[in-house]
Amino acid sequence: MMKEFLEAQGLEYKEVNVQLDAEAARKLVEETGQMGVPQTKVNGQWILGFDPEKLMEYVKK
Repeated sequence: MMKEFLEAQGLEYKEVNVQLDAEAARKLVEETGQMGVPQTKVNGQWILGFDPEKLMEYVKK
């Protein structure tokens, strides 16, 4: 759902699959303390789960 939302808004993103990239998974837990997905980093702020309102709030900053 997050990818579809980003695409519908015309926002570019980089997808990182933490199931396939152990180093990315380690960094994610180190930065957020969470392993749940999706996690989206926007302008230095992490969003856990699918939260389009919060995502757009951070995009506008």
